[in-house]
Amino acid sequence: MNNLKNNLMAIKKELQRLMSKVEQLGRALEKAGKSAISSKTMEKKDVKKTVAKKAPAKKKPAVKKAPVKKTASNQKVDAKADASTAIDTVVGIIQKSKSGVDVETLITKTGFDAKKISNLVYKAKKRGDIKSGAKGIYVKK
Repeated sequence: MNNLKNNLMAIKKELQRLMSKVEQLGRALEKAGKSAISSKTMEKKDVKKTVAKKAPAKKKPAVKKAPVKKTASNQKVDAKADASTAIDTVVGIIQKSKSGVDVETLITKTGFDAKKISNLVYKAKKRGDIKSGAKGIYVKK
């Protein structure tokens, strides 16, 4: 019980110290002329309200970027046209082989990464262009 009383007294002293610090900061703000806090809010009963309230964050205006001129090196092809061309490339390689093609061969022949090959093979299987012969081997349908 005595330990609890000592803890409460320590908390009370710390709160009083913080209260005086808040009052000092409030006076400093008022002197600087930048204060929107009135002297009434600095009273002990209103401190909880002023500490809990925060000013809403201001949104920054959106910055518009200038359009990029397309050159031969950075021209972008329509996403659907690029995807169908990539699928056609993968399906063409698979249909030309007699015994099927594994993922590593598709990566070396197309230059695509493994994730893209996986996605293209999935889409081609959904379309019905190819099927799985064995694990990791794809053959024409």
